[in-house]
Amino acid sequence: MRNFLKPAAGLVCLFTLAGVGCSAGTDDPSGTASTSRERSSPSASESSADTSSGTAYAPYVSATTASANDSAGSPSAYNLAFVISDGSGCTPKWNGTTAIGDSAVKSRISALTESGSAVRVSFGGASGKELASTCDSASELAAAYGKALDAAGATEADFDVEGEQLTDSDSVALRSEAIALLQKERSGLAVTFTLPVMPSGLDDDGLALLESANDNGVQVSTVNIMTMNYGSTYDEDMGDYAKTSAQAAHDQLEDVFGLSDEGAWRGLALTSMLGVNDVDNETFSLSDAAQVRSFAEEKGVAWVSMWSTFRDQPCEGDDAASDDAATNCSGVDQEAGDFAEAFTG
Repeated sequence: MRNFLKPAAGLVCLFTLAGVGCSAGTDDPSGTASTSRERSSPSASESSADTSSGTAYAPYVSATTASANDSAGSPSAYNLAFVISDGSGCTPKWNGTTAIGDSAVKSRISALTESGSAVRVSFGGASGKELASTCDSASELAAAYGKALDAAGATEADFDVEGEQLTDSDSVALRSEAIALLQKERSGLAVTFTLPVMPSGLDDDGLALLESANDNGVQVSTVNIMTMNYGSTYDEDMGDYAKTSAQAAHDQLEDVFGLSDEGAWRGLALTSMLGVNDVDNETFSLSDAAQVRSFAEEKGVAWVSMWSTFRDQPCEGDDAASDDAATNCSGVDQEAGDFAEAFTG
């Protein structure tokens, strides 16, 4: 998913899924047989996005700019987008420009959490430099991640890895090492990986990232798949594509982490790009959102999300015929907050 650096014309050990990760000599909480490699079983029960009523709603929001649509649907958590490098060093900043401890951002986070919602710091995105590609060591990277989490008062971290960052094996390995270090320091830290997906599932690079996390003993709460931007040939029902992608990714998570059917669904999250997508012929409608919500509840998916609250509104004036439909409005016929309501049922 794109970050806020510039408009785009064109966005383990697995989850704390079924229970805290498996360590040597510990029973697998998902009820599946253990494997020769130590695996962390996803356990949504430790994530704020998990609720007793089932599938939660946790949209992506701008960390620096409030939207009138942020609270629509009463989210249980907010994904704060995005923390990246300030350019070439290991200093974390919101969108690469705003200081982590900026007082206005802190006030914004306080307003978001006033009603009891949690915040999850999202690292990465589609633009700029992810910290794993600019920090020199795992310890330095872990410290940078920790500073951002502390500034936001967050106990949940989302790592949105896509594009060149996903194919950079060195940064993938360094990130896994750093997250493992961070979880040793912060035993309650819930980790999400947000990854691109196709109707055929996660690609080889996405699976390699999860294997790297597995190899380093990272305990993952959820794998959040971006059900969007499949390509110009995918010009049919976006809700159906989202369900097909989710089923394929679910089967992959069963295999990678040795999870049960139920455990793999609870370790999955779904994020859709509402309205007009970055790819020609892809438009995600309100009926698609309702379809995804119903599917997620039926399967027991941990949470659903959207890119993003500031786009959950109709375009007005010149916006309707411009690329603004991909940055600050949906480009479809709707009332403000309609997608949030559809995603919460």
